[in-house]
Amino acid sequence: MNDTVPVTGPGIPANILDRTYRLNPPKTVLKKMLCRLADAFEARLARASLIPDAPVYDNRQFPWVPEVESEWKKVRAELDEVMKFRDQMPSFQDIVKEVGLIQKDDQWKTFFLTGIGMDCEENARRCPETMRILRKIPGIKTAFFSILSPHKHIPPHRGPYVGVLRMHLGLIVPEPREKVRIRIADKCHLWQEGKCLVFDDTYNHEVWNDTEGYRVVLFVDFARPMKAPYGGLNDWVLNMATLAPIFREAKGKQAKWEKKFYQGKK
Repeated sequence: MNDTVPVTGPGIPANILDRTYRLNPPKTVLKKMLCRLADAFEARLARASLIPDAPVYDNRQFPWVPEVESEWKKVRAELDEVMKFRDQMPSFQDIVKEVGLIQKDDQWKTFFLTGIGMDCEENARRCPETMRILRKIPGIKTAFFSILSPHKHIPPHRGPYVGVLRMHLGLIVPEPREKVRIRIADKCHLWQEGKCLVFDDTYNHEVWNDTEGYRVVLFVDFARPMKAPYGGLNDWVLNMATLAPIFREAKGKQAKWEKKFYQGKK
């Protein structure tokens, strides 16, 4: 479970519960039509979910959550070693270009452990306990340490695809804790060290770290549990995603960073 606080802050969109909200709305007739088709497809997938379609979930709906939480200190220990070279890590948009729509600075760092189509072998090799714990999560697709600098704000945005759900495992949550928060749809939630927050990132969300410390979570995307035959269809879409230009480009950028960083460190 997680704490909630009132929604505050400027720029909260009026269509806060609208999952079709986009930072970069389509401008051509063709793109508008494709977006409408994508929205209809995602709405059908959401209705086929084996768990209620909601912005934020009760952790009791996921049997693996207690296992992950029970070993969080092992993940934290490996993170502490990783944080020694935080300044050398890539910013999120350095790996996934589209993140540049919501971030232009270098205050949101990533340390990828696995990703769609990615080979993160060197990073993963340095975090064996974290990788073992990640294998407890059914349908895992992406995992990385998400590191926000002090006073970092991530503006309102939505995730790309309803076929995955997102989990944040709190690893470093600076004080005062109420100033480190994530708004998901119409509610703000607080992270807690050692606790999971599971949510649907296709709902509009926004993040603040209004403290002097770094906020770090283990950021995981996993396949949404769905009824047949939609579960199989979703698996096919996620498998085909490895061919998409966005993921092929991210794969190359991650491999290039790892090669440069680890050269001479073995």
